[in-house]
Amino acid sequence: MATNSITERNDEKNVQAREETRSNEKYIRPAVNIIETVEGLVLTADIPGASKESLDASVEKGILTISAPAQHTLPGTSAYREFELANYYRQFSIPDSLDHEKAKAEYVNGILTLRVPKAEAAKPKRIAIQVG
Repeated sequence: MATNSITERNDEKNVQAREETRSNEKYIRPAVNIIETVEGLVLTADIPGASKESLDASVEKGILTISAPAQHTLPGTSAYREFELANYYRQFSIPDSLDHEKAKAEYVNGILTLRVPKAEAAKPKRIAIQVG
């Protein structure tokens, strides 16, 4: 990926990673795809079992945090269980060249889609060439 890309790796930029949580609670790291477009970044995260009301996506000091408690909504007593639901938690370092204030999120069928546009100053601009 080009070095001027907004999605270049943290180790390439020599950025120190944020400290992991020290909570004893178990967390699931949801699977995430991050796509860079001309307009900005599109992040999709697989978060089944969470409710739209409890889902939290926030940006603080250049760190995007996604968290949600998983909901156990089935009535009755569990007779057999191969997997357990746990709270979701994931963090990413995102560049200042994105306009966090204009970010939009949508949650449909267990998939969170977050769109974070580039700041106007970071968008490429074409310079008009005058003749004469």
